Amino acid sequence: MSTHLSQTFQSALQYAFSLHQKQRRKRSGVPYFSHLMAVCALVLEDGGSEDEAIAALLHDAVEDQGGQSTLSEIQEKFGSNVAEIVAACSDSYSFPKPPWRQRKEAFLNSLSEVPPGALRVILADKIHNLQTIFHDYLRIGDKVWKIFKGGRDGTLWYYARIAAFFAEQPPGLLRDRFLDDYNTFSRTINKDRA
Repeated sequence: MSTHLSQTFQSALQYAFSLHQKQRRKRSGVPYFSHLMAVCALVLEDGGSEDEAIAALLHDAVEDQGGQSTLSEIQEKFGSNVAEIVAACSDSYSFPKPPWRQRKEAFLNSLSEVPPGALRVILADKIHNLQTIFHDYLRIGDKVWKIFKGGRDGTLWYYARIAAFFAEQPPGLLRDRFLDDYNTFSRTINKDRA
């Protein structure tokens, strides 16, 4: 069964664009909005609901574009279900953000409490981020780690922990895709280090 997208989705698309239109991906300079569309596409292709698709478009809005006040605005515009998913995807509501490792540990510890719709969005986000990192790694090698606050070791630790969590979850299209991508990524990185 396909998901029906209403005028609310179109409003969310415009709202997400207005929030992120000046933002760029860290290394490539590609408009950040491309990431939001990719995550949304993965959610829809996995059978996600309209609320999940909207949350996919807005999953970084709280962290990057205004914290708690943006979350309140999302709830007002798109409802509490969307806001709950976006909140589950967010590792910080404040500026400046807490230290990187502290934020990532808290996020990882919260995953066991996250509802299935939010896990779908988180998986889609992690798939696209991992693909981007891997693509950049294949092109520029270890220089890729310089753009990440966690560096090489922190980034690899973080994705290993995410993979370990999702390995314990029931099989599914996105879960299996993430684990396949992660295993390929991990094998390549470790082979290059050997």
